[in-house]
Amino acid sequence: MDDVGVAGLAAATALGRGTEAQLAATLAGTAAFGPLTRFDVSRHRVRVAATLPDAGSLADELAGAIAGACAHGGLSAADRSDCPLMLAVHAFPDAPRVAGDGWPTAAELARSLAGRVGLGRVARVYTSACVSASTAVADAAALISTGQAERVVVAAGYLVEPDQFALFDAGRALATDGAVRPFSIARSGMLLGDAVAAVLLESVATLRRRARTELAEIVGWGRAGDAFHAVQPHPEGQGMARAITAALRRAGVDPGALGYVNAHGTGTQFSDAAEAAALHRALGPVAERVPISSTKSTHGHTLEASGLIELVVTVLAMRAGKLPVNAGFLALDQPLRLNVVHSGPRSVTSEYALSVNAAFGGANTALLVRAR
Repeated sequence: MDDVGVAGLAAATALGRGTEAQLAATLAGTAAFGPLTRFDVSRHRVRVAATLPDAGSLADELAGAIAGACAHGGLSAADRSDCPLMLAVHAFPDAPRVAGDGWPTAAELARSLAGRVGLGRVARVYTSACVSASTAVADAAALISTGQAERVVVAAGYLVEPDQFALFDAGRALATDGAVRPFSIARSGMLLGDAVAAVLLESVATLRRRARTELAEIVGWGRAGDAFHAVQPHPEGQGMARAITAALRRAGVDPGALGYVNAHGTGTQFSDAAEAAALHRALGPVAERVPISSTKSTHGHTLEASGLIELVVTVLAMRAGKLPVNAGFLALDQPLRLNVVHSGPRSVTSEYALSVNAAFGGANTALLVRAR
């Protein structure tokens, strides 16, 4: 089995463009929410989101992120030409921006992006809601670890648009006070946000041959379903707990070795409670002491891009030796029994971190990172 290295990163959110902007804002607990002006929200209950002011089309943003991750990883044009792309997006990502019936499908977008940035082919396209990107990372890691690919680029993007905004607003899932407060008392919901990210994953042996060093390693991954409800998580977190356990078991890592959990942490009542239950089920007593935060409290819920932008932030934070702040936090919702990072960043005490995600339909993922 080959070790899977993170070779290159690129990201943009409402926190700013580039990885440095993501790290600085998440360590400071600086939230990017503000009035939504991209489209008319005058008839909506909530009118706030975290949007990138100068965002272009999703296709252009993704192309820039993919090129940026390849450049960060020192990938030559020749190396790109045999590198597959895995893309996580909404099924019709540019639908709100394109007039008429000629909306590009996700597969068409992926083929276009591969051609624009010189990647060899499209391996897979993921439209599985909020675990799209994390599922893509798990699949890419599996291909690399088993020697079926030397490297894979995983890209993901979501730009806040009218349809999903209206659905979450109508479902009363959006926070009414303009803040996302994961695991906190007085939390009232999530808020949407823009995110575009790309990660170059590569066999560590291949990186060594290129005289490069990995930024981190993806050492474990797990996926599991709740099969409980179309939109509600299992109240005991059964699926997420299985995903976490699988990631730890694959890496041969004991829960006690964990130094951080980047939570799914939407700030909704049911989801946060189910996630806390999952952590206690999977980690046992460790769940009460391992530091945890949700970076959605700063950049918002970025839907299909969530798993990738949160992985990027996790890698950056672990390398910096500081843990992101759970913004908007007032006080712990005591029944959750979690060790939430608030007030200021904490120092990293272990090389291992988990990034977990969940989606409608009961899908759950866990990625285990070892920082370098």
